[in-house]
Amino acid sequence: MSVNKLRNMIWLGASALVCVFWSVPAWAEYALNLTRGVTPVSKQVYDLHMLILYVVTVIGIIVFGVMLWSIFHHRKSKGVVAAQFHHSTTAEIIWTVIPIIILILMAVPATKTLIFMEKTGDADLTIKVTGYQWKWKYDYLDEDLSFFSSLAQTSRDASRRGSDIDPNDVENYLLEVDMPIVLPINKKIRILTTANDVIHSWWVPALGWKRDAIPGFINDNWTYIEEAGTYRGQCAELCGRDHAYMPIVLKAVPEEEYRAWLEEMKNKSVEIDGEKLYASNCAACHMANGQGIPGTFAALAGSPIANGPKAAHIDIVLNGMPGTLMQAFGSQLKDQELAAILTYERTSWGNNAGEVTADDVKAAR
Repeated sequence: MSVNKLRNMIWLGASALVCVFWSVPAWAEYALNLTRGVTPVSKQVYDLHMLILYVVTVIGIIVFGVMLWSIFHHRKSKGVVAAQFHHSTTAEIIWTVIPIIILILMAVPATKTLIFMEKTGDADLTIKVTGYQWKWKYDYLDEDLSFFSSLAQTSRDASRRGSDIDPNDVENYLLEVDMPIVLPINKKIRILTTANDVIHSWWVPALGWKRDAIPGFINDNWTYIEEAGTYRGQCAELCGRDHAYMPIVLKAVPEEEYRAWLEEMKNKSVEIDGEKLYASNCAACHMANGQGIPGTFAALAGSPIANGPKAAHIDIVLNGMPGTLMQAFGSQLKDQELAAILTYERTSWGNNAGEVTADDVKAAR
């Protein structure tokens, strides 16, 4: 290949790369690297990542540089004859000792970071996170406060098949919830993760870690958020049909605002709306119109369960149905909330089986 032809090929390749980079929309927001995050853990993880990246980059440049130089300067067209040898003790010692030294130098900061991540003691408050199909439950163990966090209704409506809502018009589509978790900044927070049904994984990238939520086990980690703001995450473990529909929204606020929020949550008079509760707890399987999913989830519209004896309907919702995907809601919702859902199911979509009271649910427990 002539020098001019090679020069032309390089020029064309460079021009193509420039065109690609120039044409990509919002290129300034396109990030390939990790996020630095807003906690000491996330920053240590980021710094460790960058250190290792620099090391392997230098190694790659040296190794491939020597390899390319050797290929070019010892090519057959120059009449070079390959050396005939099969063993060099010096070379073997060098390529064994140098990698060992590099690995040790990399292992020291990595070990320090791992030890730092495991220091969960001396926390100012403890939060328990429980994964459900498909929502999160947050228990503030020091404050006697708990609530569920589900996908926001705007995203749920836009995601339904045949919806006339364009997902592009929904702000934070599939990344918004009806009830975000609120935490104070500049406080050490211990976070316990577990699950009620299958394995989930609680992941907020800005915190610098994720933890599996496993039924029957409690994993722990900690965070110390240094900057106020709203941070979003998702379940990072494939946990079933609606795995993509259980986002996490974390609001980090100053201590005074956090205390005010706690007081408001404890004194809040919750207006129980059966339709909203059904939408956040049941519609993912039985659909908003009660038609269910043929072959997978039973229809409630016109069903013998929703129109049948009250006790049988309550029992299924409280305790689930073994051998099916119907989970038990007795441990998830209060009597008043269950009564509102049951009443909605028994009086909607043409059903006319009458209401269920909180006393009915309490008696069935």
